[in-house]
Amino acid sequence: MAGPWPGPSTRQWQRNPCHVQWQCSPQWAVWVAEADTALTRTQRHYREGAAELELGDGFFREQSRPARDLSVLLAADQACGVGQERGLRWLDLMAGCGIRALRWGLEAAGRCAFSPEIWVNDADPDRSAVLKSNMKRLEQKGCPLHLFAQSAERLLTRAWLDGDRFDLIDLDAFGSPSALIQPALKALQPEGVLFLASTDGRSPTGHDRSGAIRRLGAAARVHPASWELALRHQIGFVARQAWMLGHGLEPLLSFSDGRTFRTAVRLLPHHAEAELNSLGLLARCDVCGNQQVQSLLRLRAWEACLCPSGSEHLLIHGPLWLGPLQGLDFLRRLSDASVPVAGATGRLLHRLLADSGSPARVWSTAELASRLGLSGPPSVSALVQALRDAGQLASVSGVMGGQIRTNADLQMLLQLCSTVGGEGP
Repeated sequence: MAGPWPGPSTRQWQRNPCHVQWQCSPQWAVWVAEADTALTRTQRHYREGAAELELGDGFFREQSRPARDLSVLLAADQACGVGQERGLRWLDLMAGCGIRALRWGLEAAGRCAFSPEIWVNDADPDRSAVLKSNMKRLEQKGCPLHLFAQSAERLLTRAWLDGDRFDLIDLDAFGSPSALIQPALKALQPEGVLFLASTDGRSPTGHDRSGAIRRLGAAARVHPASWELALRHQIGFVARQAWMLGHGLEPLLSFSDGRTFRTAVRLLPHHAEAELNSLGLLARCDVCGNQQVQSLLRLRAWEACLCPSGSEHLLIHGPLWLGPLQGLDFLRRLSDASVPVAGATGRLLHRLLADSGSPARVWSTAELASRLGLSGPPSVSALVQALRDAGQLASVSGVMGGQIRTNADLQMLLQLCSTVGGEGP
């Protein structure tokens, strides 16, 4: 939780009778949001944010709260932006019990100048009853609501053929969503946002190499920064699909818990040259650990490694996304939004704001320590500061713990790591 319950002299929050709006400092908003979740879970009912609903018998993970918070923040950001100029259309494509759509309607829709349309779909017809029951609160508010029990591809294709375009699509998939990417992009409004999740961890992390070829059209190898490379494979695949449709792509946020890989991207009307430069290959020597990156537009021979074998042991990843993983200005805007979020969500945003995801080379401090024979990994913050003092770009990875991002070469990195020493995590 975010902190102890405030005493009588510091309790500076008020809650209205409808549980919809909070007037409090961000710290207390986080605490109360977490307290609401912790105190109201029963076997069949659940409360999160402003939503109270029945979970039904389907799959549901409380631990995915940060992803749902971010989905609401994405909707609220649109509501306060383009939602002041025209009506919006949001799609919860694989809704389950409908918690994301319900929170959109209760926590984001009221910020729009025009009532947004909310489309809610789950392909399992057995979920229809619980979805309809949970959406009654939105119907009572007069929110334009559309409920479906169709396959995701059928709904997206029909929307595209009918000219219905969405400003936000939340695609929370089981397994790989690759087959749905192009239908989703076709149904997305230019400047719209696709919030994508994949639970296919084996393919993009190099543990199912043939699966990566089939689902991503890319070579994926095992790497110490496996979560990050999985996200880069995912963004790279989405970017190629967008370019084939004549659009551009801007990553807004990317994160993973090792189980699910989530990215939010904005579809741009046209691609820019910088985007094309961001698709490339990453090579890692499995002997010395040296890493190199190259854009596909400027592909050339790989440089020799530090080890005697030269480049004989290079493991090639890609094509994948080499550009930034986060839009920092966008994340600052989300962080300033007055939407109560869980403490885990606040901590996640804080980590992502400290790491844009560029440059693309990430190093495990545990691996560096092992190569130097240190008793333990060096202090991440101390190593980052040493790199910055040496004139290099450096930051703590916001994707995986115990890793640093830098443009320094391996030789300098090892030298500075040896100087800093094994001081701790």
